[in-house]
Amino acid sequence: MNNDAVQREMRQIARDLLASGEVMQVIGWEQGTLWYQATPVLIQKPEDADKLIWNDYCQPNLSKYLLDFRYGDGKTALFVKGCDARAFNRLLQDQQVQREKAYLIGIPCSGMKDHRAAQGYEADNEAIPMAKICQTCRYPDPIVYDQLIGEAVTPWQTEADYSDVAAIEAMSADERYDFWQAQHTKCIRCYACRNVCPACNCRKCLFDQSASGWSSKDVNAAENQFYAMTRVMHVAGRCIECGQCEYVCPSEIPIMLMNKKLSKDIDLLFGQYDAGIDIQSPTPLGHFEKNDPEEFM
Repeated sequence: MNNDAVQREMRQIARDLLASGEVMQVIGWEQGTLWYQATPVLIQKPEDADKLIWNDYCQPNLSKYLLDFRYGDGKTALFVKGCDARAFNRLLQDQQVQREKAYLIGIPCSGMKDHRAAQGYEADNEAIPMAKICQTCRYPDPIVYDQLIGEAVTPWQTEADYSDVAAIEAMSADERYDFWQAQHTKCIRCYACRNVCPACNCRKCLFDQSASGWSSKDVNAAENQFYAMTRVMHVAGRCIECGQCEYVCPSEIPIMLMNKKLSKDIDLLFGQYDAGIDIQSPTPLGHFEKNDPEEFM
């Protein structure tokens, strides 16, 4: 099924769900300001369903927008790719959303194009590469849905790819410190990475509490590093590999490199664990067992 056919079915499903009253609103994608941008959109009227689009730039993960409706009445319909579905499971496991209040419409995803590389073109072009995060995707098909559009997609990879992590591990301690200091110096503390991350779903974030005594609002290397290290440890073992943190970062900091490093270490210490796949399986750092490694003690 090509993109146009998927888009037509998306719009019809949204119209039917809203017209029947089965859902209160539908969350999907609409055309952004620039041709290579797809932005999240909230549809509440059947006649607005034609705003919905499906193309090679629908990378924004939609699941976190459900948090805006977690206390409301009625159901919310949500279009989910493979990573959106994993994000939904992440929120479900964190008890941030209720399954019965969401209607999930799955769309198998063959990969999104790199929106930054697209900036050099006036229109879509075959020369525009696939987004880096999509090149290593192991779960392109939604793992949870109420209705499915299209056919299953063959994963690009079946094993976790840590090749970029190996390059960082090969550095000396001083080289790694210099590398990350240079990256974190670019941070403007806009918190876009936190705001978009499905695993960053605390009701009240430490970094919004100015009186906490742990962190200040200063933008400097030390404070930026403290923020980055706190956040990456917070999502350790919970990252669903959607890459939204890098997607929205205006400073183009390789945030996923830190996330993948911790994912690799967790796999080595506790066995392979893929967040957002099995909601019955506890997160590696969310529980303990008597035989857990204790080399640090």
